[in-house]
Amino acid sequence: MAQPGLAQGVTATGSDGVSVALPAPAERIVALAPHLAENLFAAGAGDTLIATVEYSDYPPDARAIPRIGGYNSLSIEAIVAQQPDLVLAWGSGTGHDIVRRLRELGIPVYSDEIGELTDIADSLRTLGRLTGNRTTAERSAEGFESELAGLRESAAGDATLEVFYQIWHDPLQTIGGGHLISEVIALCGGRNIFGDVRGLAPRISREAVLLRNPDVIVASGSSEDVAAWLSQWRELPGLRAVETGALYVVNPDLIERPTPRLLSGARELCARFDSARASARSAPR
Repeated sequence: MAQPGLAQGVTATGSDGVSVALPAPAERIVALAPHLAENLFAAGAGDTLIATVEYSDYPPDARAIPRIGGYNSLSIEAIVAQQPDLVLAWGSGTGHDIVRRLRELGIPVYSDEIGELTDIADSLRTLGRLTGNRTTAERSAEGFESELAGLRESAAGDATLEVFYQIWHDPLQTIGGGHLISEVIALCGGRNIFGDVRGLAPRISREAVLLRNPDVIVASGSSEDVAAWLSQWRELPGLRAVETGALYVVNPDLIERPTPRLLSGARELCARFDSARASARSAPR
């Protein structure tokens, strides 16, 4: 609910360059991606969320919010039926046709795209402004920035590790240099070995991984999936990551959703990298 004294109109320009102008802070919001719903709660405006998409499961209160489809299988009719005064769209994940049709129907759509870690705090502040929750959102944003600065400082000076981050197995997929996770890897003193490849989630070959020979392999997926993925790499003892046992699993919800919780995933990843450095130091030469 909007904080007292903030009933005046609000404006914001989205990642697509389109501005939204609301006569008053939004009170009925539909979020078209799980991270948008989560960030709305983090900004102190969870009570404005009237509908969202599948897999919006954090915080626990988000699980009770009505669904209007998956982020890539949205129902225009279901969105309109909710009578929102604002829709939050994922800049690179929500189809342009969906956004266009909603705007043609006169529904304000704010497009949110988080490309860098610092954008998370900016997004929280914008959501706070759009919902009249500036104070709570600012507190959350400042907390995120402080924790991020602490992680940067603690990882400074660590030996750089060559890292392969696997997001799927068939076809084999990783992340490109423009992906937010590449910045998380760098935050922990690593280097994405496919950071020079175009695209956010490029397909690569097993041979390419062997050629680049990472110090660390990180698998992100369900526990059932990644156990099989990592066992396949263990069959290749020539890899440095295999020789030192630097094959790790991370929770995708913690590290792949651009929300304040991402720093929890970053702390886990940094701890894994510290273990990898220790193993490398003790490995026979």
